[in-house]
Amino acid sequence: MFPWALCVAPHGGYSRAMNQLPAAYEAYLQGKSEAFVATILPVLQQSVAEKTSGVHVVINPHVIQAHTDPGIPFGEIREGVD
Repeated sequence: MFPWALCVAPHGGYSRAMNQLPAAYEAYLQGKSEAFVATILPVLQQSVAEKTSGVHVVINPHVIQAHTDPGIPFGEIREGVD
């Protein structure tokens, strides 16, 4: 399916067995819950595959959504509450 394999590292973080995400994406995932990462990782992978857009993450009290956004440069993540 995807060339990335999400693994729980011994220190409790996440690692990728193959293609690396941009440093900003990796840093953004640090300390996030497994459920949070599982929700947005496919969109981060899409962004990496396309290399044309960054990612917009929408965080509301009971909803986390993410989508690629051509208004955000590739490799960047922005949060909003829209």
